Amino acid sequence: MAAARTVIIAGAGIGGLTAALALAQRGFAVTLLEAADRLEEVGAGLQLSPNVTRVLIALGIAERLKPHVVVPEHLVVRNARSGRLLAQGPLGTTSEQRYGAPYWAIHRGDLQAALCEAVAATPGITLKLGSRVETFAAEPDSITVSASQGSQPLTVRAHALIAADGLWSTLRQQLGHRTVPRPAGHTAWRTLVPIEAAPKCAALPAVNLWLGADAHLVHYPVKAGRMINVVAIVDDDWREPGWNTPGESRELLDRFSADQWHASARDLLAASERWQKWALFDCPPLAAWGKGRVTLLGDAAHPMLPYLAQGAAMAIEDATMLAACLDRNPDVPAALSTYEASRLPRTTRVQRDASRNAAVYHMGGAAAALRSLALMAMGGDRLISRYDWLYGWTPA
Repeated sequence: MAAARTVIIAGAGIGGLTAALALAQRGFAVTLLEAADRLEEVGAGLQLSPNVTRVLIALGIAERLKPHVVVPEHLVVRNARSGRLLAQGPLGTTSEQRYGAPYWAIHRGDLQAALCEAVAATPGITLKLGSRVETFAAEPDSITVSASQGSQPLTVRAHALIAADGLWSTLRQQLGHRTVPRPAGHTAWRTLVPIEAAPKCAALPAVNLWLGADAHLVHYPVKAGRMINVVAIVDDDWREPGWNTPGESRELLDRFSADQWHASARDLLAASERWQKWALFDCPPLAAWGKGRVTLLGDAAHPMLPYLAQGAAMAIEDATMLAACLDRNPDVPAALSTYEASRLPRTTRVQRDASRNAAVYHMGGAAAALRSLALMAMGGDRLISRYDWLYGWTPA
């Protein structure tokens, strides 16, 4: 018989690590199974908006994060060709006063490292690396997970199983979901540029968004301001799975040609020779996530495009709501049902809004001109306030 208040989490990404901490904080014993032999600090920068920083602060890891974060003062939107300022919205202290929590920029690897340190320091969490979940079996009062550690079988039993195994989740398929990730027709390129090698305008503490035809560019400082995180996204039919395919800088610069992109943007792109790229995939929103004692979390539940900068944020929100629901109701299937009901409308809206932004960001011709006029008419305060529903979220 499984011990009381035990949970298995499959996947030690941002969502899985946060869920382990949130559950342990409420007295659960957590077994965290991760297929990788070691957790690598890979990925691009992340924007941690107030809806998620308040969760991380409540989990007690703010002091681990503060040496690595940057507090952007503004969201700056520019026309790709002319460099013209289209809108500038206040972040920084204005955002903290408005939403009661800060807006941070951080590198994904630094967030993951802080979460890993907190997990290692938290009694009640057992992290098993090199442990690939293969199947699960439901029993009346527990769930049994079969995994493999290399050539050795591993069996773990608990009261609940949380599938946080990402975009290509195998557990999602085992729950009966037949929808597979679909190519979004976009490829993202990422790099880090040392602050001393970047154009001066890129070194300012701001989130910068350049809008062009069939492409856009995002950049902001990370690693306490020592590096500039640069992500360039282009319309593309390339579909290779994975996060770390090497990219040729010349190919990228050809896509951001001088006749379409302002010199300041191209200078930033030219400041790095080391690029990695990944094809973007998403899935249509699911009507339900789990069954019985098993549910989904993060990208396994709601893969989304990065055009609201909310992928990691939604996984972190999932984690804290999951822990709260399980803590309030000892009936695990009912608690997981409540968790899903609390999350589905919000994550579905974020998925759909992010997909709509994909089209808006890459407009060309007359549509782009109208978009620019709308942004200029909107003004800085409305640029941010239209996301009050997103950034103002607090755990129930």
